[in-house]
Amino acid sequence: MTSVSNGSPQRYSALAMALHWLLAAALLGTFCLGLYMADLPFSPQRLKYYSWHKWAGMSILILSVLRLLWRITHRPPELPAAIEQAMPAWQRVAHHGTHHLLYLLFFAVPLIGWAYSSAAGFPVVLFGVLPLPDLVGPDKALAELIKPWHEIAAWALAGLAALHVAAAFKHQLIDRDGLINRMLPGRG
Repeated sequence: MTSVSNGSPQRYSALAMALHWLLAAALLGTFCLGLYMADLPFSPQRLKYYSWHKWAGMSILILSVLRLLWRITHRPPELPAAIEQAMPAWQRVAHHGTHHLLYLLFFAVPLIGWAYSSAAGFPVVLFGVLPLPDLVGPDKALAELIKPWHEIAAWALAGLAALHVAAAFKHQLIDRDGLINRMLPGRG
């Protein structure tokens, strides 16, 4: 965290920015792949996309662990006092609540997907070479119970991410407070 010389808010570290943008790209790509593959007819191509989706989910889980560890050990910059004071109480609650829920879903979505895959009897083999242990034993009835929760959690994550992006644009385009620059590389 370094202060920007022109008096704008403190910035996130380079590693925090890299993890943020890498996770954002991985989430977007994995979500779009999930949407695309879900309606494909059964085929070798669909099976390949499911494998890629699982690999991406496990990569997201690993990135999320790294991001959480970094955040725990490296305190993020506080919201500038002027910005926080200008926010109505509901926006402060939404700001903090959205971040907490995003972190929760970074873990929940891939873990639910892994549990679903395990219950459905389809092992997760990371990058086609590293078999991961099943989270639960094969159980078709359990798989049917878990399956919709992966989709619900993924949509919730997408909705919160969209809210996060909308808030960033609001700060940039309406409030013009430069808050977004804290997370943009090369803006210091």
